[in-house]
Amino acid sequence: MSEIKRLLLIQCLNYAEERIKNAQDAILSARDAATNDTKSSAGDKYETTREMMQQEISRNQKLLDEAQRIKYSLSTIHSESKSTIAQSGSLVITSEGNFFIAVSAGQITIKEKLFFAISPASPIGSKLSGLQKGDTFKFNGKNFEILEVS
Repeated sequence: MSEIKRLLLIQCLNYAEERIKNAQDAILSARDAATNDTKSSAGDKYETTREMMQQEISRNQKLLDEAQRIKYSLSTIHSESKSTIAQSGSLVITSEGNFFIAVSAGQITIKEKLFFAISPASPIGSKLSGLQKGDTFKFNGKNFEILEVS
């Protein structure tokens, strides 16, 4: 299980790094567009373009900040740590699916098995938190039994 957790953590870190790179690239692109727009066109058009690029930079800066927070939260997870209670960093195997409680990174396939990387604050993450092997819960009309927590 710790090998699977390690691989899941790597995939989540790759997800965070990709988000950081995309946001940084978008910020650079918007800055270049704002800088390269010359005043040879009408003044109002120039100012409108600069304002639109500034809004784009601000939007992407927020995305960058969020991606950096995700990366930081992943840095606090240790794949070799074990717990009997579902919490951030836990791998939870249930009768209805496999969940890695870390960040909302979607579906990840490891060794031909499907896992869902979920945030502890997500609806399913909230349901799982604090539960342990043998516990049951209902989510979206389905009954889940926790088969294993690592």
